[in-house]
Amino acid sequence: SSGINAEYGGSTKPTCARGDEIKCGGVIRLQHAQTGKNLHSHLFTAPITNHMQEVSAFGEEGKGDSGDDWQVVCSTDVWLQSSPVRLKHLATSKYLTVSGATFGHPIPGQYEITAHSSLSDGSLWKPTESIMFLSGSDDNSLHD
Repeated sequence: SSGINAEYGGSTKPTCARGDEIKCGGVIRLQHAQTGKNLHSHLFTAPITNHMQEVSAFGEEGKGDSGDDWQVVCSTDVWLQSSPVRLKHLATSKYLTVSGATFGHPIPGQYEITAHSSLSDGSLWKPTESIMFLSGSDDNSLHD
């Protein structure tokens, strides 16, 4: 499984410290822990479902563009690990969605992730794994 880091504030604000609450309505960037690429979308057609918008990886070490900014949409004050949220792409107002289609290659069976204007169960997201870094520790291999 791949690790994802959250950067609070999107492209216009400083990053938050690990463990800080992410407020509902807040803008975040999600960064892949291994590659340093941001979750990104833009006005390109998704590779399998051509009525949806492509989602890709972009940027380097948190630096990217406005296509990397996602708004946390939830029904509480803050994003709770136990509650699903939606992620709304700020530049296009579409929601991060599992299209239901799967790729044949390069990773057979991998679901296509897209951005779409319609809300569905496929646009609900809930963290199932996270990486916990201990303050002052050089060992960043612990998971919670």
